[in-house]
Amino acid sequence: MTDEKKSGLDAIDEGPTASDAATPTGGGTAGDPADHASVQGLMAQFSDAVMRHRVNAGDQHVVWIDAARSHEMLTWLRDDPDQLYDMMSDVTGLDYGSGRPVEVVYQMYSTTHKHILRLRCELPLDALEIDSVCDLWKSANWLEREVYDLFGVTFKGHPDLRRILMPDDYAEGHPLRKDFPLRGRFSRAEQTRRALNQEVERYYLAEDLDTGLVPQEAPTAEIRPFEDAGGDL
Repeated sequence: MTDEKKSGLDAIDEGPTASDAATPTGGGTAGDPADHASVQGLMAQFSDAVMRHRVNAGDQHVVWIDAARSHEMLTWLRDDPDQLYDMMSDVTGLDYGSGRPVEVVYQMYSTTHKHILRLRCELPLDALEIDSVCDLWKSANWLEREVYDLFGVTFKGHPDLRRILMPDDYAEGHPLRKDFPLRGRFSRAEQTRRALNQEVERYYLAEDLDTGLVPQEAPTAEIRPFEDAGGDL
């Protein structure tokens, strides 16, 4: 990527406009722990690790917990007879920008007690790591990889932590972070140059190449850089 000034839609090197000043995140209203047995249980069992409790959309109870104790608390929610959260339906991330922490969000469901609970863990930007819960719920495997790929959060203990949506050698960062420019960190010309110069083998799985078949590639003469093609966005 060159240092020369870009123009038009390529003039995005400075990144997005900063978000509003830091404010408490999460929305919703103050929750009453008595309205949800699991919230009550968490506060009784881990009083020093429960940061706050809110209620969204009328009945969605959300609890912020200490990220350093997340695995211990999630294990308790899965195994305690009064909780039995046997289903991890989602693991995702949130980035509010303006230097605020990135959050890892767990959406959980107990098929036994018919309880729904959302947990959130705040991670400072200089320490984006948290324990994996793949050993507790297999469904977390690919979900944690997605958060790693798009937000840059490292899940300690994950059995196969690598990108899942972007290529393994993607060099532009993590696309769902607020500091990620709208059209990537590289100019359109640089993105095109990299695409044309990459090895065709990168499009194939290792096991496909091990079969001995020759990778198929369109002749480069048929492909022209965006600027040379005379196209407009």
